Amino acid sequence: MIHLLQETATLSAGLFAGAALYISLVEHPVRSILATEAAAKQWAPSYKRATWMQAPLALVGLLTAVSACLAGAGVGWLIAALLIGLVVPITFKIIMPINHKLLEPDRDLNSAETRELLDRWGQLHWIRTGLSVLAFLLMVWLASGT
Repeated sequence: MIHLLQETATLSAGLFAGAALYISLVEHPVRSILATEAAAKQWAPSYKRATWMQAPLALVGLLTAVSACLAGAGVGWLIAALLIGLVVPITFKIIMPINHKLLEPDRDLNSAETRELLDRWGQLHWIRTGLSVLAFLLMVWLASGT
């Protein structure tokens, strides 16, 4: 059972980290070279779709890593769980206010403020990316038994 929990946690964290890396290294940099209105229009549906994928992955990674720790896999799994789990409160406390501003129905999508919000969102997304990559790498290391 521990092995299944570890595999599920590692897979979830890896998928989350891969998606986050793609967003941070590919998708958002492309957005940054688009006109502000086009960038904002692309960001909104991308954000909504990514939420439905990444939120469950973070929660599954958190819960299965905690469960692996509680089942006897070791405290390292708790640390990995905290790393992947931190993306949730960071998203709600730090990134979500920016999301809400970007999604305001009366927002001027050509404004300098919209560009600043998109740029800030991209910077903050790196926190989620870094935490998820660290969690995944730790889980891989722990699962390898070294």
